[in-house]
Amino acid sequence: MPKNIITKECIENMMIEKSDTIILQKDSIITSIALDYIKEKNLKVIYQDKSEFNNTGEESAVYKKDYYNINNLSSNLVLQFYYLMLKIRLFEELAKAYKEKGIISGDFVHLYLGQEAIAVGVCCALKKEDYITSTHRGHGHMIAKGADISKMLAELLGKVDGYSRGKGGSMHIEDIDLGILGANGIVGAGLPIACGSALVSKLNCDDSITVSFFGDGASNQGTFGESLNFAKIFSLPVIFLCENNGYAISTPVDYSCSTPNIHKRGLGYEIPSEVINGDDVFEVYFKCKNAVEEIRKKPHPVLIEAMTHRHVGHWVGDPQNYRSAEELKNLPKYDPLKIFLEKIKFRTDISDSDLEKIAVKVTDEIKKAATFADESQYPLKEEAIKDYLKE
Repeated sequence: MPKNIITKECIENMMIEKSDTIILQKDSIITSIALDYIKEKNLKVIYQDKSEFNNTGEESAVYKKDYYNINNLSSNLVLQFYYLMLKIRLFEELAKAYKEKGIISGDFVHLYLGQEAIAVGVCCALKKEDYITSTHRGHGHMIAKGADISKMLAELLGKVDGYSRGKGGSMHIEDIDLGILGANGIVGAGLPIACGSALVSKLNCDDSITVSFFGDGASNQGTFGESLNFAKIFSLPVIFLCENNGYAISTPVDYSCSTPNIHKRGLGYEIPSEVINGDDVFEVYFKCKNAVEEIRKKPHPVLIEAMTHRHVGHWVGDPQNYRSAEELKNLPKYDPLKIFLEKIKFRTDISDSDLEKIAVKVTDEIKKAATFADESQYPLKEEAIKDYLKE
């Protein structure tokens, strides 16, 4: 059985009932930030064998029968899923720690913790030449599409070596060369941008597809209906990917939406629409890969609603008073990394050693990104009124 990666978020979830004792499997890998947090909170850690751990009362995740066969996927692709999801997880954990310590200035940092499977499953089904539009919760999308985490972290810190030379911050990162058309601080703003991108692709006959990531809250914006209608009229090669994590900031989807099934709205525009399990990277990948292949054959829009769970607040520091203790307690069983490890445990071509090598590699990349961002300089005040264009 693959070893568990224990992050600060994992420790926080275990402390929901204010316990000062953390029970871990003996073969768990604890990140450095998680270790610091354990020391800071003076927590007692008990290590148990797997057989004992399964009898401590932790509820195992219950999975429906899969319609797909992960054995049809190469070990390289499966390990790429793990590499990217873990990279997002540890990057977001570092961003959270930096924000809590005041190293990242500004009002908000929105984390992608708990939703890693969606960005990775979608972007692994795309080519480099394809495009994405993102949201205010965009770090995961950027990393899954290949963004440089060193430049991302420098941008979060407002440094000159960041993607926008420190002037864009957490919610405004782009890399056109990678097909990343930008994160966006305006709810629902990426939807019409995606239509524009897809229209250019269709006019140029370049075989590219655009994916527009948006949340359940954005489905109530006018841009949602306008974009779906426009995309259908012109048969645009675009996937509208709704990440339904249950909340628009603190407003539950069942309160703000006339229907709990956002994907069904696409049927009103005669757009192929479906709902998927956004916590399962394999389901996301297989569904999106199929949609991508169909769109490349004949351009048309598709709406996919990925049901998922936001494991933290809307922003770093959000007290989450709108979520029940029971809901927060159950979040760990929806952890995409946990689900991934459970599903691959019978793959004989993937060993614990393979997973540990990836964990070491990702940890090293995160450390290098932190060093790069810390050593980068703040921009001069004169740069505030300057624009920088690539030559």
